[in-house]
Amino acid sequence: MTLQERLLSARTALKGNPDLAPQIVGWSEQHARPATMEPVPGILAPALHDMLTGRGIVGLYAHQAEAIRHALDGEHTVVVSPTASGKTLCYLLPVLEKLIESGQTSLLLFPTKALAHDQLQRIGDDLESLGLDRGLVAAYDGDTGPAARAAARNRARILVTNPDMLHAGILPNHTRWRELIGDLAYVVMDEMHTYRGVFGSQVAGVIWRLRRLCRFYGSDPRFICTSATVSNPGELAGALLGDSVVLVNHSGALEPDRTIVLYNPPITNKALGIRRAPAEDARLLVRHLIAHGLQTVCFCRSRLAVEQLVMALRQDAERLGVAPDMIRGYRAGYRGEERRAIEAGLRDGRVQCVIATSALELGIDIGGLSACVLVGYPGSTSSFWQRIGRVGRGAAGGISILVADASPLDQYLLAHQHLLLGAAPEAARVNTHNLHVRVGQLRCALYELPLQAGEVSEHPLDEPILQALVSQGEARPSGGRWHWSAGTFPAGELSLRTADSSRVEIIAAAQNGDRGVVIGQVEAGDAPRWVHPSAIYLHEGTQYLVRSLDLEAGVAQVEPVTLPYITVASERTEITIEHTVSEEQDGALATCFGSIRVVSRVTSYRREHVDTHQVLSRERLDMPEQESFTDACWLGVGRELVESLDLEGLWAGDQPGGRGPNWQQQRALALARDEYRCRHCGAAELPGRSHDVHHIVPFQTFGWVPGENDAYLLANRLDNLVTLCSACHHRAEQQVAIAGTLTDLAYVLRYLIPLWVLCDPGDIGTHVEQGRQGAGDALLFIYDRAPGGSGIAEALPPLTYALLDAARERVLRCDCEAGCPSCIGPAISPQPERKQRVISLLDRMRQGT
Repeated sequence: MTLQERLLSARTALKGNPDLAPQIVGWSEQHARPATMEPVPGILAPALHDMLTGRGIVGLYAHQAEAIRHALDGEHTVVVSPTASGKTLCYLLPVLEKLIESGQTSLLLFPTKALAHDQLQRIGDDLESLGLDRGLVAAYDGDTGPAARAAARNRARILVTNPDMLHAGILPNHTRWRELIGDLAYVVMDEMHTYRGVFGSQVAGVIWRLRRLCRFYGSDPRFICTSATVSNPGELAGALLGDSVVLVNHSGALEPDRTIVLYNPPITNKALGIRRAPAEDARLLVRHLIAHGLQTVCFCRSRLAVEQLVMALRQDAERLGVAPDMIRGYRAGYRGEERRAIEAGLRDGRVQCVIATSALELGIDIGGLSACVLVGYPGSTSSFWQRIGRVGRGAAGGISILVADASPLDQYLLAHQHLLLGAAPEAARVNTHNLHVRVGQLRCALYELPLQAGEVSEHPLDEPILQALVSQGEARPSGGRWHWSAGTFPAGELSLRTADSSRVEIIAAAQNGDRGVVIGQVEAGDAPRWVHPSAIYLHEGTQYLVRSLDLEAGVAQVEPVTLPYITVASERTEITIEHTVSEEQDGALATCFGSIRVVSRVTSYRREHVDTHQVLSRERLDMPEQESFTDACWLGVGRELVESLDLEGLWAGDQPGGRGPNWQQQRALALARDEYRCRHCGAAELPGRSHDVHHIVPFQTFGWVPGENDAYLLANRLDNLVTLCSACHHRAEQQVAIAGTLTDLAYVLRYLIPLWVLCDPGDIGTHVEQGRQGAGDALLFIYDRAPGGSGIAEALPPLTYALLDAARERVLRCDCEAGCPSCIGPAISPQPERKQRVISLLDRMRQGT
């Protein structure tokens, strides 16, 4: 049976499968599009024409020819085209042209070592076909040994590396690389869309440092950037390079036949909106594809999910007629030789199925796979198309299946399938004015080369930063220049992946009683959220239980476990608005952007089922305060809007089932403790009218289910109870209700923002506050978690109404009865009023009244 026949059989059988077909909610057939060709530019050396002809290439795709012309004309060039559209030739031919023509050097930056080594092999083959020494190209990264590093410095004319190694290994030691830097013709930045947020902001600083060293050594390289689809490639490239660019954003490549299937796992608990875990359905779908003889890649979001699915599918191998070792995993943490063996197995057919994280998403050559399964939306349309673009490159085409998870983002996309299959992609943002990032990059630049007075005037932050460095003894002015004066190595203290230089090491206990092994690091500011005592930390496919956290020593002690849940920390946050940059009022809704001070403390955490995200329990914590400064967009809900919702009676209603068996006893204790006076206004009880007792943390958030748990004991603790008169109690209940409703709204907004701005929901923080401008006012802050800001919040004000509309539709269309992980967040027990409150609030906010 031919591949085309096997694909047809798999598609037909999938539509008729009684276990799988009912969950299919979208089916798209995208037909092949022929290539648009142009002649190979005549300006290229005859040897390059011969090399291409020898490989059967008699013409180039239209976008390749255009990009090569711009690069050879000396312009910074950005190429944006789909996966498998030949972006490599867009930079490789100009690089080889300069090498042949004048012996000039080139620097190739790749975001991952795997991608870099894949390209290293290809470039070596090209050099051999040109009659040149393979030693003219070399890799320089963490896997490069001492002897190979010396050879790279002495011989390489094309250096393959990554931004982290450029930052910490090459630039600080530039005198040893002066020949390569001083003769640079091109700098290639492959997969440019990965340089966003804090990472992108740091990379922009690294590129600034590289270019100033190039000027010092007498070179002025041109940049060639390639990217998957983003909505602002020219803007992103300009921010990264600090210069204008020429954009090539069309594709002349052949587009094959492609089937895209959208699949939604069934609901298993309608009241709580719980769906079957997507990994279970992915297992069924991968089995279906393997059974039809299709070489398959399955993308998971975590290393743990990869290993679990590999184990499950190997159990199925015998009945599928394949050997267990034909099903492999692929993720960060595997040894380099192991990854390369898997890649080779995919190319020659010895591997039938690979379960991978995003490590296999980028342009590594893995041959002609026929089928792809995505366990959850990968977070951006660029990643979505990158992943499904790994399959169906031949004439027969391929099939890709997205298995949605229960998040609001996945569920919204299933309801708006055009956003996946043809709408404009997200924008990628960086923040080159992030103070934390600029301080680190400026320290590194000073170490590398004194800073001229004229350079300081180019960036508004540099002068005050330099003055601060002088006061700390790290810089000194002399002769119109600024010099590094400390004995430290600043690049070694700065990670490109974060804006915070302080770390907490995560140490796994050793079996033999030794100190243990460092398995990872987190930023000190994030440690209370991720590695608080009793937290579950995930690493290398293993769950670790945090036994202790010592922030002062910078150490978290963990031990491996196997548990059915993950942990999610809850914070008590206080926000101070430092500076308002913009403000727009529309009726009772205000939209603002500016800088804020965030003081947060982790006060509790919840245990969520690892597959369904159902809340299993909540536990209290008391962690130290953490302070940071960042950017935020905040929505202000006016007093009149709050009062109008109050008139609708949406805040009324008591906890179903009461407040637990000990409520009357605890209520009496609270009244007696407070001497029967309102703790807010001081009013004494009136004859015949007892005061109310109010829960500071709302009772329903503790998730008491009669007969199933005793959560009421924690909810009814005296330190969670306060005596209030009826008037103050009404206002307090109103504040609790509006705060809870805005918190529910924040949950869905945090998941929907990535539809417009390229980021992860974890990059976004939210906070609700009341009474800042008046007793009835409420503010919903959406802020960048990265200290100093990452550019996400800055992009939000123009998107406000689009986000509110999307949130309303997601909540309204959700199949749950009372709120769930797919809309406003998980709940332990049904609370039908939650959904109605959010919908009513959104209606009023959208109307501006």
